[in-house]
Amino acid sequence: MLTGGSKFKQVRHFVVMVGAVMAIAGCATTAPQAGQQPKQVRTGVQPLDRLQVAIVPPERDLEAQVMAGDFAIAANDLKTASDAYGKAAWLSDDPTVASRAAELALAIHDQAAAGKALERWAALGAKPAELAEGRARMALDRGDTADAQHQLELLVASGDKDAWRAFGRTLVQARDAAQAGVLLERIATPQRLPNEATAWLAMAELGENLGRHDYAQRIGDEAQKRFHDGATYAWAAQKAFRAGDKAGAKALFAKAVQKDPKNPRLRLAYASVLAQGGDEKAAAAVVAVGPQDADTYNMRMTLAARSADKAALARLYAEMRRQSDDVQADNAFTLGQIAELLDKKEDALDWYAAVGDDDPHIFDASVRSAVILHLQGKDDDAHQIVADLQTTYADRPEALMKAFAVDAELYMDARRFDAAAAAYDKALRVKPDDTDMLYGRGLAYAEANQVDQAVADFRKVLELKPGDIEASNALGFTLADNDRDLAEAQTLLQAARSARPDDPSVADSWGWLKFRQGQLDQAESTLRGAWAKQKDGDIGVHLAEVLWQRGEHDEARKVLNEVRRIDPKNASLLKTEQKLKP
Repeated sequence: MLTGGSKFKQVRHFVVMVGAVMAIAGCATTAPQAGQQPKQVRTGVQPLDRLQVAIVPPERDLEAQVMAGDFAIAANDLKTASDAYGKAAWLSDDPTVASRAAELALAIHDQAAAGKALERWAALGAKPAELAEGRARMALDRGDTADAQHQLELLVASGDKDAWRAFGRTLVQARDAAQAGVLLERIATPQRLPNEATAWLAMAELGENLGRHDYAQRIGDEAQKRFHDGATYAWAAQKAFRAGDKAGAKALFAKAVQKDPKNPRLRLAYASVLAQGGDEKAAAAVVAVGPQDADTYNMRMTLAARSADKAALARLYAEMRRQSDDVQADNAFTLGQIAELLDKKEDALDWYAAVGDDDPHIFDASVRSAVILHLQGKDDDAHQIVADLQTTYADRPEALMKAFAVDAELYMDARRFDAAAAAYDKALRVKPDDTDMLYGRGLAYAEANQVDQAVADFRKVLELKPGDIEASNALGFTLADNDRDLAEAQTLLQAARSARPDDPSVADSWGWLKFRQGQLDQAESTLRGAWAKQKDGDIGVHLAEVLWQRGEHDEARKVLNEVRRIDPKNASLLKTEQKLKP
């Protein structure tokens, strides 16, 4: 602890020991020796009756001040925390308390408190670099460029191993970016910078962030000439990539990896550039060579999955299974995903169950487990996992809402639309105006034939997000499908078509609207185009109904047979077949 807690314990221990000694002494003298008369017990004032306990006022109680400061920090009340630690700094001989007081005062821009805390810290042995950093921050806060420069020069000249990191941190925290940029260029010169590539690149990046692009370019170019290492080539590659020079970035990343082939960060960056250029095979080869970590394994899985390369996935799975138990435990989520992609569902469940509670993927692992169980027909188990998530994350609104949404999606897939709408209701109680949840509930209502509720939800989405394409399409289709407000439906769907002219789902809605308006030629041509782009069951059913209406019964049956092959459980298919029976 930073307080005098250990001293307090020693005092208590001393009092207990005194009491014990007195008790022992009392026992030793109570029995009189032979021939002696028992002593009379005195009935006057006893020694303990005269004992007075001093009460320390809170403002002079170190432990109370530190505790008050910590509570205030937890409550994000930095002003109260600064006041408490400011008092504690003068009660304590611990420099850590003084440094905390200085940091809090600087954070709330309290010049007077910061000055006193730095004075106390200096008296307790703060390093020159630490004091220079604090005083530079004070100078920047009051806009004193000259003093800030003086203190920053003292900082970088101190010889402290973290001096340049502290220099950069100070400028990043400055309230005036222009002032910080001026000081960066004045102080972080090639003559002053240490003979370390990381320091040069950090200053170049800081220059970019402060809008000093010419300075950043000069420092970065000079670093590349001086050091010729992987980090400097990678920095140049990133700059080229941001400038749109993908070929140049690719060449520079290749040099970076050649200089430092064991660096996984460089290999990942190079592989990303290759993958974005469409050369996923080369990207996979780059990331597969050399030491592996969670990120390289994940990228290899992603590249193989994107290419639908099951052989590569199987090789990666086997490779990871040969690693130590610790490596497998650290990568349990990735192993579960690979097992899923290889259709090893039971393996996937085992891996997801092995994901630790402190793993950042624990929520997603539970979701994936629920999805697998749902696909296996074990809906009760799937929903129990989601219910457990809702309990676990009850105090974390975003995760809780996502858990309700997962429940809703499982119900939607099972065509239990009323239950799905109820799950979306719960999500919307967490965040009433979340447009994704409103949209999802609107879809559930539409499928449950609760048209008014669906229309209301879609309109609410458009009120919150004017022009939203998905909501415009959904509302336009719902109105057309129920043969109501067709003029509004046309306005909505025209806007959606203008925004996404090649989207088959939007074309399907437009074609169905034309069918409702009796424009069969346009309906057929639009739906044929959508069906050619995407063999979706609903699009096929709509096309078949238009063809049937036009008397092309054989063609309609052909389309329905294809829908039955690709989507045998499609609800629209069953309804349409009943309707079109001769």
